[in-house]
Amino acid sequence: MSELILIVSLVAKPEKQQEAEQFLLDLLPPTHAEDGCLLFALHREVEDPTRIWFVERWASRALLDAHLHSEHIQKALAGVSEYFTEGPDIRFCEAIPGGDPDKGSIAGHAAGA
Repeated sequence: MSELILIVSLVAKPEKQQEAEQFLLDLLPPTHAEDGCLLFALHREVEDPTRIWFVERWASRALLDAHLHSEHIQKALAGVSEYFTEGPDIRFCEAIPGGDPDKGSIAGHAAGA
């Protein structure tokens, strides 16, 4: 396995939702600049806007591990409880491509873009 997909869920404290979103948005620039970051995208759940999701795509487990040990992520993990009631719930995934190669996986979709 080389490329790795992460799906990460957090639930913001309702009274701190805007601050929680900004807290996570601040992680985008340094993470996007990291070696191996192919996708690091933030999403808000429609039915429960306090639930926030990251969809991540990393070139390798080694580069993901470097990200997880980076200063900005370690600092963020230490501050999670200030803004969130749950999370981060991190799920490591690998693609099971099928169907149209451009639509059957996140990597395939990115390659077809």
